[in-house]
Amino acid sequence: MVKVLILFYSTYGHIYQMAKEVAEGAKEVEGAEVIIKRVPETLPTEILEKMGAIQAQQAFAEVPIATPNELKDYDVIIFGTPTRFGNMAGQMKSFIDGLGQLWFSGALVGKVASVFVSSGTQHGGQESTILSFIPTLLHLGFVYSGLPYSCQSQMGIDEIKGGSPYGSSTIAGGQGERLPSEQERGMARFQGKHATTIGKKLIQ
Repeated sequence: MVKVLILFYSTYGHIYQMAKEVAEGAKEVEGAEVIIKRVPETLPTEILEKMGAIQAQQAFAEVPIATPNELKDYDVIIFGTPTRFGNMAGQMKSFIDGLGQLWFSGALVGKVASVFVSSGTQHGGQESTILSFIPTLLHLGFVYSGLPYSCQSQMGIDEIKGGSPYGSSTIAGGQGERLPSEQERGMARFQGKHATTIGKKLIQ
């Protein structure tokens, strides 16, 4: 059995939608045990209210919150985060900064990691967010799994969409009005299955 954690932070729900698709892809691998969890919100309620995020976050309020120490219990961890100026969101960074004990003990060495992201615009830092995430994962000892070109939907120019060899992604729109397209959802499912397949091979 390969244990998979989809760990995300989402402000308006776009990454949560992608997380569900990643999980569906992971579940396609025989013997996979898949769970979705979120990192803690760090912004105060009054700020979230001004951002218009309270109602959006109610859609995934029942998703359990992960603790840093539990990451050692999984074989594959797939991280999801919106882009913040070309980097991961502060909430995700705060959570990862709490992994010091696991780093010190080497508890994450050899586990598979992957990253999916969202941004407001087509060129809003999706690739740089994943690329800046990868060194952190390597410091922790993860083996990184991306989105290979065997997922050919990332190569098409038939629509404006996310996706790159580094991981799946979605474009939310400047006002968050755009939900993940079917092609973006398909790339997320592919990524979940691909990372889980690698993780299963590594523990056999």
